[in-house]
Amino acid sequence: MLKTLSEKDIQRYAHQIILKNIGIDGQKKLLISKVFILGMGGLGSPVSMYLASAGIGTLGIADFDNVEISNLQRQVLFDQKSINKSKVEIAKKKLLLMNPKLKINIYKKKITKINIDKIIKNYDVIVDGSDNFQTKYLINDSCVKNKKTLISAALRGFEAQITTIKGWIKSENNPCYRCMFPQLTKNILGETYQDCGIVGGIAGIAGSLQSVEVIKDILGIGKNLVGELIIIDLLFNRFKKIKFKKNKKCIICN
Repeated sequence: MLKTLSEKDIQRYAHQIILKNIGIDGQKKLLISKVFILGMGGLGSPVSMYLASAGIGTLGIADFDNVEISNLQRQVLFDQKSINKSKVEIAKKKLLLMNPKLKINIYKKKITKINIDKIIKNYDVIVDGSDNFQTKYLINDSCVKNKKTLISAALRGFEAQITTIKGWIKSENNPCYRCMFPQLTKNILGETYQDCGIVGGIAGIAGSLQSVEVIKDILGIGKNLVGELIIIDLLFNRFKKIKFKKNKKCIICN
């Protein structure tokens, strides 16, 4: 852990440091922590912005896409000048403007079974900002295998879902993503935000919640969402929490 905080660090993070659950020691933990974000879209944008602002020491950001004009409706890291440019390269420039001390590792490639384990083993917490179930299963399986906390979210229309996964822990209260979503049709597996539509603001809300779950996990404070799925429906202002148990027949976490 860092021995001391600089005067500028104390000024920058003053509104976090005064919180009794964070304080000087908590801020030091954040400044040496490493978080990996898969997907720099509607979720990855707000997650990365809030984590950079909070003083996370190292961010790994992965996305092989370039910015498209249709992304600008919800992916708030990008602007008109970003179109046709690499998402991770633009994101790195924007995030360093927010926090020059931040260390950023970029992965401008598709994350697959071949490379995911090697990448995530270097990080403390993993954030799922992907837009399809195939990728969510991939990152879930790797996090269970490598014993990494996974903060996962999904978006659809006016709705968002958020959960925290520690599926490697052998307890019925620690389900993995496959326990929660064990059976999906081929059509749903390949569906993305572009297929089902999304209101931009709901991505901001879900990404913000993910960033807070990350901070809580790093600091070991509060109550996390392990075994619980929060569902937010802002079309009708409904909030629901569903509890899950580990599936004893799950092929990944048992």
